[in-house]
Amino acid sequence: MFTLIKKAQVYNPKPLGIKDVFISCGKIAAIEDNIEITGLSGVQIINAEGLLMIPGFIDQHVHITGGGGEGSFGTRTYEITPEELYKNGVTTVVGILGTDGVTRSISNLYAKARELETHGLTTYIYTGSYQVPPITLTGDVQKDLVYIDKVVGVGEIAISDHRSFYPSVEELSKIGAEARVGGMIGGKAGVVHLHMGDGADGLKSIFKVLDTTSIPPAQFVPSHVNRKKALFNEAISFMDRGGYMDVTAGFEHEEGFMDCIPSYEALRRIVDMGKSLDRVTLSSDANGSAPSFDNAGNLINLEVASCSKILEDIRKAVFDGGIELSEVLKVITENPARLLKLKNKGIIDIGKDADFLLTDEKLNIMKVHTKYFLKN
Repeated sequence: MFTLIKKAQVYNPKPLGIKDVFISCGKIAAIEDNIEITGLSGVQIINAEGLLMIPGFIDQHVHITGGGGEGSFGTRTYEITPEELYKNGVTTVVGILGTDGVTRSISNLYAKARELETHGLTTYIYTGSYQVPPITLTGDVQKDLVYIDKVVGVGEIAISDHRSFYPSVEELSKIGAEARVGGMIGGKAGVVHLHMGDGADGLKSIFKVLDTTSIPPAQFVPSHVNRKKALFNEAISFMDRGGYMDVTAGFEHEEGFMDCIPSYEALRRIVDMGKSLDRVTLSSDANGSAPSFDNAGNLINLEVASCSKILEDIRKAVFDGGIELSEVLKVITENPARLLKLKNKGIIDIGKDADFLLTDEKLNIMKVHTKYFLKN
């Protein structure tokens, strides 16, 4: 019930200096230069001298029930485990369906989220998948957002991809409006999380929605925007209009992805443009498939994405890219919390959930703490 962290170098994600942090019943109760506890039994004291204390990661794009299937049943990917999330610093996860909205279901996604929750993780899901109209639990996007506790948005709706159902501007506008109103009624973010493929259309349809409706740009969240340079440049323009961009960890220059921008390079480019990272998020696409296709659309290779890539890319952004740690941290903590309206997440502050990591100076994870559990 009570934990006292002593002498940690705290990033909330802003640097706060060396602090003591007292946790009571899963919440951060105090942050002071020195805290001494007297007259209270059962306090676990952790000496964090020489360690960094940073917010737990919020991964808003994880195929928690597995993904894939582009090469038939033998290419279905596996469900994620709580151990895999914990060891890579993820304390809050948003589950998502992808290409397969037939053999994978929203009910299974919800059940998996509840399973992960029993292991101490905070979990949410998106209703829908690549297809349009979106598949839902209740038969209606608005009802899912209002009545299903874990549903925070719709996704991942695929556009500009040969696996997409090619939604029209009118259909995207309707989904955006349903998500917005359902989110307002249910007190949710109601975002439309978009799978961005490598097609030539890019974000054109979303720009048309913004030009022809009053739906705010932040209602749509394009993901995988660093898979192509042209798409990344469009995402910069989208961000300039008030939207968010979600870059994907793990992209590297290899067969099928030669035109990509690794996430750590994408962050560096945004900083070099003189732009803020406040509307940028980072996610892993973990346990989803990373397929490569030939010019005829035939599957030629398929790999499985991993949430380990987030921590790897954060290290590269900080230690190789020279970006301040506090700036890099917010794209996987504070920013997704703000985007998804997770008011008690993404920041180390009094009254917030005690989701944090203790790491060494090289960002190797020593301990993971959630509002429910402490993991070594």
